[in-house]
Amino acid sequence: MSTQAPTPTRREQILREAARLFADRGFHGVGVDEIGAAVGISGPGLYRHFAGKDAMLAELLVGISERLLDAGRARAAVRGAGPDAPLDALISGHIDFALDDRPLITLHDRELDRLRHEDRKLVRQLQRQYVELWVDVVREVYPDLAEGAARTAVHAVFGLLNSTPHLGARGTLPDRAATAALLHRLARGAFAAAPGAVSPAPTSS
Repeated sequence: MSTQAPTPTRREQILREAARLFADRGFHGVGVDEIGAAVGISGPGLYRHFAGKDAMLAELLVGISERLLDAGRARAAVRGAGPDAPLDALISGHIDFALDDRPLITLHDRELDRLRHEDRKLVRQLQRQYVELWVDVVREVYPDLAEGAARTAVHAVFGLLNSTPHLGARGTLPDRAATAALLHRLARGAFAAAPGAVSPAPTSS
């Protein structure tokens, strides 16, 4: 059975290039024609897929929030490899996002306020659900950790993992596997350092 990733659709190609360009040059620094040129179609041809740049930005930021939450729910349900398996799965999944979708992190930090109120509100709702999912899993692993401390630790770990845009330009990261393993150890260390956390038996990541 082939393990090749499916060829991205034209819509997915447009979104990927829009994210890259918006992150590199800012939302207002990029024109529709430039996004079209990056995927080999005319600027006006983009309007067959999106109403405009605002629609692209909304789909990028709402879409990644939805995907993180959906994947997080699946990872939180991981069982059979020890009590901390769901937490390790959540961390690994977020590391994949942080290493592979760095433009979206930059985009969120810089451009979230440009979304329409309804879209921005939806992003915030999805993010809160994602945080609370992590809080529940963290407290399963560290049952003596107070809810407030667990939530603070989760936000701190997100800050750590989402720092990847500052690690260097795309393509200049050190070995990906080594970087992922380091981030995983740092995340687990941050949770274990929270007041009231009792470290579980070590597991391999």
